[in-house]
Amino acid sequence: MCLAIPGKIIEINNDEHSAIIDFDGIQQKVIVALVPGAKVGKYAIVHAGYAIELMNEKEAREAIDQWDEMSEELGLDLNDVI
Repeated sequence: MCLAIPGKIIEINNDEHSAIIDFDGIQQKVIVALVPGAKVGKYAIVHAGYAIELMNEKEAREAIDQWDEMSEELGLDLNDVI
């Protein structure tokens, strides 16, 4: 099963084609080379350390809310899946 989690881009490192993305307080370095247009403040769906799609804030908030509900029901911590 593949998991793709939305997060907010908070820093871009153009030299390495990477970014720091915030997942509800957990920050990870992610490759953004696959998503032209990645900018600070935008949201991206991340899978296996790669941003695979950009999304608007409304879509991202809806997905994050769904993650929150699911993780609460299953007793998961976000650290378990990132």
